[in-house]
Amino acid sequence: MTRERPKLGWGDLRGARVGVWGFGREGEANLRKLRSLGVEPVLVDDSPTAGEAGDEHVLATADGGLDALLRCEVVVKTPGISSYSPQADRLRQAGVVLAGGLGLWLQEADRERVVCVTGTKGKSTTSSILGHLLTGLGYRAMVGGNIGAAPYDPALAGDCDYWVIEVSSYQATDLASSPPVTAVTSLHPDHLPWHGGVEQYYRDKLSACSQPGAELTVANGDSELIRARAGLLAPRVEWVLETDEASATWLDPLGLPGRHNRRNALIARRVLRALGVEGADDDEALRAAAAGYEGLPSRLATIGAVAGVSFVDDSLSTNVLPTLAALDAFPGRRIALIVGGQDRGIDYAPLAAGVSGRESPTYVLTLPDGGQRISAAFAATGTRGEAFAGVTDCQDLETAVAAAFAWARPDGIVLLSPAAPSFGQFRDYRDRAEAFARAMRACAAG
Repeated sequence: MTRERPKLGWGDLRGARVGVWGFGREGEANLRKLRSLGVEPVLVDDSPTAGEAGDEHVLATADGGLDALLRCEVVVKTPGISSYSPQADRLRQAGVVLAGGLGLWLQEADRERVVCVTGTKGKSTTSSILGHLLTGLGYRAMVGGNIGAAPYDPALAGDCDYWVIEVSSYQATDLASSPPVTAVTSLHPDHLPWHGGVEQYYRDKLSACSQPGAELTVANGDSELIRARAGLLAPRVEWVLETDEASATWLDPLGLPGRHNRRNALIARRVLRALGVEGADDDEALRAAAAGYEGLPSRLATIGAVAGVSFVDDSLSTNVLPTLAALDAFPGRRIALIVGGQDRGIDYAPLAAGVSGRESPTYVLTLPDGGQRISAAFAATGTRGEAFAGVTDCQDLETAVAAAFAWARPDGIVLLSPAAPSFGQFRDYRDRAEAFARAMRACAAG
């Protein structure tokens, strides 16, 4: 299904009747931006909480909020609100223009100095590598979008030479233009309830690469799913393989584990070349620029060790693809893998096949509420490697960590790479990561 994408910039909203729908980090940036333009918007949220928008009154969508939005000319929504929701359809049918803050910004930005990075997984790491290398090469770079601050937020000071913008599938549906250079790191089923199906998710995700203005997409050439959908990318595509630059050492200072992260770094370099950044072709300059890089939290981050067992937080792995990549990052190691969380109906058969066939000892511990369905996928997998130690359903994360630690001793890894979102038992991935760290400390105390 396709929906018209408004070709509006922030400046077009001066004098208009505008609503802000949804809060949190981006919603508050939307409010600040509108006020900087002299616009006092209607404020609406599906579940208003105290403190949102300062002391301003925020209407609940279901309690007068939607009616207030219907009286607006333009509604700037946050990415988490689905473009396909019945409420969104009702607004459009009433002639209200639905827009996203990132799309409004991109219409007015100097897109020659912008790169949009998308992908099911790897986009945050690739964006952070790009920002770090640009800074190391002497440029002023902002890394924002889904990974951090909104590039249009008036609270941000100063200009930049380049903007590296991570684009989620949610944000991509709001973009009516693309910069000349985009990147896509991976593709795998995700966020299916929001998009209404897997193929619609793929189309929405890749649409960030192919709106008017797009010229080149730097893409993961190891992904059959992306290659099969090359027609959804920019007019020109440069494919990047994890085996490219086999003898290169410039990326060693990044210190990122796993072949997938090597490819992410290679994608970043190819983007720098496409942007014409001086130093992108110089291995020594890039190696110097790579120095000092710090990996992002909850992305294959080793948070400690207890009695010889390492604890690795990969809480941001919310589907099968990054969890398999996380296992691949530790070849030859004994791993107790903790998986499960909010059940979004994705297929866990590929996870079961990949884990069951691993050559090194692997024990799987599942969490609610998708744990039993994950266990069923393992039960249905016919081929089992001799090193596979089985699956145990656990009632909570603390129980899973304790059992994983006992099995992983004396020199294994307890890996939290859930292949599912955190919502339900936890506020977000950070809350889940903090709970994992507490459980690790409990193992040390016990």
